Parts: sequence; C-alpha cells; structure tokens
Amino acid sequence: MRILVISDIHANLTALEAVLQDSGPVDATWCLGDLVGYGPDPNLVIEYLRDLANLTCILGNHDAAIVRRMDFDAFNGDARISLTWAESVLTADSLDFLRTLPRQADMNGVVTLAHGSPRDPTWEYVLNTFTARLNFKHFQTPFCFIGHTHIQSLFTLDGASDRVSAAMTRVGEAVPLVPRVIANPGSVGQPRDRDPRAAYAIFDSHQNTWEARRVPYDIAQVQQRIRQANLPARHALRLEEGW
Repeated sequence: MRILVISDIHANLTALEAVLQDSGPVDATWCLGDLVGYGPDPNLVIEYLRDLANLTCILGNHDAAIVRRMDFDAFNGDARISLTWAESVLTADSLDFLRTLPRQADMNGVVTLAHGSPRDPTWEYVLNTFTARLNFKHFQTPFCFIGHTHIQSLFTLDGASDRVSAAMTRVGEAVPLVPRVIANPGSVGQPRDRDPRAAYAIFDSHQNTWEARRVPYDIAQVQQRIRQANLPARHALRLEEGW
C-alpha cells in the first residue's frame, strides 16, 4: 500500500491542499494529529480530512485542548489565543470529529501511530537520540510514526549494537526502514526546520520504504487569513521562513 503520512496541519487548508495534490493517488492516509491551532481554517481542514478515503487520524495536543482533555494553560500565550479563537468558531460537527480521535493507533501490528511519542502520545517531543531511546520500549511494532516536533527526522535502533542513530531525511529519496524506527513526516501547516514548504511523507507498506517530501504553497494567502482573523501576527510571520 502507498500511504500518505501527514501531521501538524494546524488549520492551514492551503498547505493541506498542496500536499494532497502533490502526493498523487494513495491507498490510505494516516494523520498524526494537530488538525487545529495557529492557523485560520480549522473547520475546513477537518471537513477536508474526514472526507478522505481510508483515513486514520489520531489526537494531537492542540486537538486535545480544544475538546478539553488538556488545559489551555499548558500552552504559551499566542497558542492560547489561537485555541480560544478556534474554540469559538469550530462547528459542533468539527468538535464531534475531534472527540472521536484516539490518542494512539496500531496499524496491523506493523506501525504504531502517536502524535508526540509512544511513551506520551499527546505531549512529549522526540528531538534527540536520548528521548528516542527511552521511547523504543514503549511500542512493540517494527515502526512508530510521530509528529509534534514539526521536523522531518528518522531515529533508528540497531538491535545488534543497541545504538540509536538520528538522521535528517533527504527530500524525495525513498529510504528502506529496517526495524526498529521512529519516523516523523514533519509539519504540513507550520514547518519548523527553516524550510517553509509543507512537509509530509509517503510510506510504502509493501517495500517498507519512507520518502520525505516537501511542496511549496501560497503562504501569503494563509498569512492574510490569519491577519483577517486577528490571530497572533507571529503565527503569520513564521510561515515565511519555517521556524
């Protein structure tokens, strides 16, 4: 199966549309959470996503806050402003969809899906080999796909040497995944690796390959909608440079 893996859309419909067009036909879509927060299009993103065929979607920390499974005080000031605004504009159908999302998913015993980490699916950031090592014992599948950091990355545990290595993925290059691996597709709607293009990945479940991808989108259009909604200016500015 050719599977689209996306995460951290953050209410950025324009970026999501660019990813779905760039990815081409897929057999399934796996979304690793954070549909809302920061961006101007929370309802449209949810409506777009839930109509995708063969969608599996899990809960992110911003999603959890919106459905009151996490306190807004856990977020910084600008993020709280965006969450408060999103809460005021989300429809009942959108909120109902977010409430159905699980914190974690096991995909046929091959891949574990989590937003933050398998150890703490909603909140923990896996940014280095130390944190990755702590998480390998918290999932039993060969692979684990996570989001949350907004950075494309791969962490691999070598069973023979018991060493964990980290690698920044090369865009457009399909790499074989050898158990065990923690992989991050990056952020669709708010990348933080100094590359403003929308990030995602293609997982081939037959060949066990992972291909990191990037696609440009109309950032100025999204910035305009952020400003029109009176959301924090910082959330518009950071889209230009991917930070």
